[in-house]
Amino acid sequence: MQEQEPKAGPETVGEDRFRRYADRFNRPIDNARERLRGGDPPTAVALGLGLPAAAVAGPASFFSDLSAPRELRHVRVCGAAACFAATAGSHVEEVREALGAEAGTSVQTVHCLGYCYAAPAALDGNEACVGADDVDQLLGRAPRLDPGIPWHSDSREPVVMAGLLGLSQPWSVWPEVVAAADPGTVLGQVEAAGLKGRGGAGFPVALKWRSALDHKGPRVVVANGDEGDPGSFVDRLLMEEDPHRVLEGLALACFAVGAGKGVVFVRSEYPRAVARMREAVREAEVAGHLGEGVHGSGFTLEVGVAEGAGSYVSGEETALLNGLEGLRGAVRARPPYPTEAGLAGRPTVVNNVETLAALPWIIRHGGAAYARMGVAGESGTIVVCLSERFARPGAYEVETGTMVRRVVEDLGGGLRTGSELRSLQLGGPLGGFLSPEDLDVALTDSALAGHGAALGHAGIVAFDQSVSGGQVLGNLWEFADSESCGQCSPCRVGSRRGRVLAALPGTQETRASRTQVLDTMAVGSLCAFGRRVPAAVRSLARVYRLDGWTG
Repeated sequence: MQEQEPKAGPETVGEDRFRRYADRFNRPIDNARERLRGGDPPTAVALGLGLPAAAVAGPASFFSDLSAPRELRHVRVCGAAACFAATAGSHVEEVREALGAEAGTSVQTVHCLGYCYAAPAALDGNEACVGADDVDQLLGRAPRLDPGIPWHSDSREPVVMAGLLGLSQPWSVWPEVVAAADPGTVLGQVEAAGLKGRGGAGFPVALKWRSALDHKGPRVVVANGDEGDPGSFVDRLLMEEDPHRVLEGLALACFAVGAGKGVVFVRSEYPRAVARMREAVREAEVAGHLGEGVHGSGFTLEVGVAEGAGSYVSGEETALLNGLEGLRGAVRARPPYPTEAGLAGRPTVVNNVETLAALPWIIRHGGAAYARMGVAGESGTIVVCLSERFARPGAYEVETGTMVRRVVEDLGGGLRTGSELRSLQLGGPLGGFLSPEDLDVALTDSALAGHGAALGHAGIVAFDQSVSGGQVLGNLWEFADSESCGQCSPCRVGSRRGRVLAALPGTQETRASRTQVLDTMAVGSLCAFGRRVPAAVRSLARVYRLDGWTG
C-alpha cells in the first residue's frame, strides 16, 4: 500500500524550509569554499552550483577566509591581543617580510588562533607554528611547535573540567535522561542552577530555553564554538580534548527544548577542533547516543558540524545563524529573537560550548549543588584563560566571585620574569581594561562594571611595560575596524574613524571627534560589538591616562 503524502501543515512547512536551508548551506559554503579559495570568481561558482550570483557573492565578499588572497601555501598569522602583547605586533611584519617574497605563498592576518597561552602563533595551512621563533619555524629553520593547552580546576567541584580530570565519563548522563526523564526535569535543574551563558552575554540559560518552548514548530539547538574573543581558548580546549562532553551537553539541551536537530558551529581558525567534533559525532552515532529512537526512547536527534569562514562577529548568535544559512555573517535586527525565528525560521537556541559542557554535571549532581558555588545571582564556575605574558598561562576553572588578584598572582604566578604588569584586558576586546591597582575586584559582571569592564568570555590578556598605551589602543581599533560586520553605519564608520583618530595628535578638534565617535557607536550600534567598543576604549584610556578618549 502506497503511503499518502501528508498535508502541508505548519510543522511540515517548517521542516521543508529547514531542509531547503540545509541544501542551501551545504552547497555555497561547503562545496564552494575550496573553489572560492582557489580564486574562482563568485559568479562562476554560483553558475556551477545553479545558484543566484548573490547567494555566493554575499558570503564570498564578507568572510575573510573566502575574500583574502590565497596561494597554494597560505599562512594565517595572529595579530590579536595576546600575540600583540607578546611582540608589540612585530611578529606580523616579520612573517610578511620573511614569506611575502616567496612565490605561491600568501599571508593573512587573523584574530585569533586560540594559542594565546603560547603566543605568538601562526597556522601554515592547518599546521601550527607557535612561539617566539615562529618565523624560523615557518622558514624550516626550527622545529614546529604546537603546545597543548595547560589547564587546572580551582573550584570546589570541577564542573566544566570534570571530564578532563576523569571524574566524569562521556555520555554517562544522557542514556538515563533520554530513556526515563522528562524534559521539564532537565530545564528545572538548569533553572535551579542559575546557569548563565558563558559566551560573553551572560543571559540566563533556562530563560532562553523557555522562550524557545513558547514558540511552536520544529526547534534546533546550535552549539556556538565560534570563540573569537582574543585571550579566550576554553572552547578550543573542550572541543579538542573533551568533544563528547560538548555533544552530551548539546543533546541535553535539545532534549529539554524538544529539538530534533543540533548543529555545532566551529570557527575555521580551529581546524583540529573541527576535525575532533566531526569525529566525535560519528563515534556518538555508532554508540547509539545520536540517531533515531535514542537508547530505546521516542526521541530522535540528528547533529551536524559546520565550519565557519573567518569572522569575529559571526560569534554573535544572529550573525552566526546568517552564516549557517549561507548568507553574509552580519547581525540581524531584533525582534524577532532567534528563540522565535532563528535558523531557517525555526525557534532556535544558541548556547556557547562552555555553557553546554556544564550541563552533564548539573543534571548529575543537581542544580542546587551548582548554585551553591560562586556568588548569589552569578552562581557556578567559569573558566578563566591567562595569556602568554603570565608565568603560568593556561585555562583555570574558578568559581564566579573569585578575586582577580587570586587568578593573576596565585594561579597565574604573576607575570613572567622580566615583565612588569601594566594592564589587563579582561573579557576580550568588548570587555575592558584593569590597572595593577584594580586587582581586588571579583570576577562577576556586577563588580567589574564598576571598573568599566565586563566578564565576557573571561579571557585575561596581560600587557607589560614593553607595550605602550598608544600601541594597545591602536591594536584595539585595528581589531574593531577589521572585524565590524558593517551592518550598521555607527559601527562601520565609527570603527574606521576611531582607527584614524587614534593615530592623530590630541588637539581640541581631535578630542571632540573622538568623543563624537565613541558616543555615536555606544548609542547607535545594532549589536554589542559596536556598543561595547567605546566602553573598552574609555577603560583603556583611564588605565593608561591617554588624552582625549575618556570624555
